[in-house]
Amino acid sequence: MTYRQLIVRFGTPAAALAAVPDLARRGGGRAPALCTRDAAEREIAQVEKLGGKFLVLGQGLYPRLLSELEDAPPLLIAKGDLSLLDRESVSIVGARNASAAACRFARGLAHDLGQHELAVVSGLARGIDSAAHDGAVEMGTIAVIAGGIDIFYPPENKDRQQALYERGLVLAEMPPGTEPRARHFPYRNRIIAGLSAGTVVVEAAPRSGSLITARLAAEAGREVMAVPGSPLDPRAQGCNQLIRDGATLVQNAADVVEAIRPFQSQVRSAPSSYDHASDEAFDGEDVLRAVEDLLGPSPAPVDEIIRLSGAPAGAVLMALLELDLGGRLDRHAGNKVSLGTA
Repeated sequence: MTYRQLIVRFGTPAAALAAVPDLARRGGGRAPALCTRDAAEREIAQVEKLGGKFLVLGQGLYPRLLSELEDAPPLLIAKGDLSLLDRESVSIVGARNASAAACRFARGLAHDLGQHELAVVSGLARGIDSAAHDGAVEMGTIAVIAGGIDIFYPPENKDRQQALYERGLVLAEMPPGTEPRARHFPYRNRIIAGLSAGTVVVEAAPRSGSLITARLAAEAGREVMAVPGSPLDPRAQGCNQLIRDGATLVQNAADVVEAIRPFQSQVRSAPSSYDHASDEAFDGEDVLRAVEDLLGPSPAPVDEIIRLSGAPAGAVLMALLELDLGGRLDRHAGNKVSLGTA
């Protein structure tokens, strides 16, 4: 989001980079260390050596639906069949410790969706994710991983990931060599949800990562679907709760196709430009102080910060950008922010 707001505000990468030190100072912190040209060229060379390709937000093959997210990654690294990005896709996610029956269902569902010319997206985790990739590998599947494009995680999925390099597509947001950490997985989940017209959850316990993906899909205006399960199985409680809360009940591929085919990409997108004229009546320092007063340690929606501040959206977003560059803002899923410490 910081990248997108800088480009929208300053127009070009060069102008944005030049403005970063002053924005960070106004935000009350030190300017962040910027990537050098030499470091960037080394990373580019490393990705090319690995057989990967950069996808840049707003250019070329960058996935259209993903680009609609306010927090779409500025860069993705892809390895495999890039033509899969042109196909409509559905994500299938679920429990890592899934039952044999759920894995069999996910595998069959993914295969059948491929018959409808839908690409299947998942996270290459154990359980449901692996089953979904296996079911769709011959028709087209996209794996979004939490680490670098050259890292195999979990280790037992090495052969599966290598197969997807040849017969599918693997996407990574993190640079090569990055070992996945716990904080990386919610970042990965937003990409899974953002790539797809809809997300199907097959077995998920309450408070699981799969439910995070479902929530992110709903916040992006995408279809959320769930496979019902036995009330006696804790692994089915998350799916049953999703259905109770309004998710589409799925029993076969036809249910999924019926749910997503009317999808017209009616998703939120970030504003294309700031209304500078409406901001002129507001002093930047006053807006910054007002925004700081409204922020706390608990995440709050940006829309709520704008409403309570009484300032124009552009002025509030600029104040948040200054705090972010100053190291004093934490961003959270669902376009929420909280006050960090420099």
